[in-house]
Amino acid sequence: MRATVFIPNYNGERRIGRALEGLRGQSREVEVVVVDNGSGDGSAELVRERFPEAALVELGTNLGFGPALNRGVATHPDADPVILLNDDAAPEPAFVEALLERLDGGAESVAGVMVQEADPGRIDSAGVVADRTLMGFDYLHDEPVAAAASAADPLGPTGGAALYRRAAFDAVGGFDERIFLYYEDLDLALRLAARGGRTRLAPEARAVHAYSASLGAASPDKYAATGWSRGYMLRRYGVTADPRLALRALACEGALCAGQLLRDRTAAGLGGRLRGWRAAGGLERRDADGAPLLDLSAREALALRRRRRG
Repeated sequence: MRATVFIPNYNGERRIGRALEGLRGQSREVEVVVVDNGSGDGSAELVRERFPEAALVELGTNLGFGPALNRGVATHPDADPVILLNDDAAPEPAFVEALLERLDGGAESVAGVMVQEADPGRIDSAGVVADRTLMGFDYLHDEPVAAAASAADPLGPTGGAALYRRAAFDAVGGFDERIFLYYEDLDLALRLAARGGRTRLAPEARAVHAYSASLGAASPDKYAATGWSRGYMLRRYGVTADPRLALRALACEGALCAGQLLRDRTAAGLGGRLRGWRAAGGLERRDADGAPLLDLSAREALALRRRRRG
């Protein structure tokens, strides 16, 4: 089995070299495809000059994370399985091999483990999980790397270190192209789960991740993007149709937006949520039934969110 690794890139000149060097040193042979979202920093030129073995798909404009990957995957119809890697993640030599070894027994996707660049002994994300309001969390965030060896499987992989069977990816239409950035991996995981798909965790498939290297961890741009995706998911999946979940979601989202306003002096997250909610209006409702969702209180959910912020 020869896998294909797809890397979405946007102005990643200072970071994509580490990702591509790591793929050169893999214990299993891989094909590499860089999908460039109209970068203007010379990163596309860097790929052509320093990594000629990588295929380069130049989109000419920034379409967003999921739409770019959809187009990249479409250019390689025989790629199976499909592996995704962030341009700010440096894979360890066994990254690809460890992902492939967990693709068994009906699993449709495999979650890799992204470790923290500032503290490689701790996990940044080992996939995605979500509570009943579909608030998403990075699985095992800030846990010791060793914790992944005995951990249960997540709901789905994080888009920055993921493997998908091609048939499963195509069957659900890949990433939702309305989602520009953030929550696209959770949405894909929910749609795969709705058709009986299963995710496995690959503890040895590790990549060192520079968290939020593209937009910044607490920037208005990131708050706007995450807010849009959150509002979109709430309406698209009909979360607010249940009065109890609606109250719970309103309390959590209000607390998060208030914190951004007080701490970071920005209402970008609130505006993003409103725009995302409107964008989901009139669209066919999606079903999260069958997905293994966490039963968290609002306090527990906000504590996990604060931990991610910290």
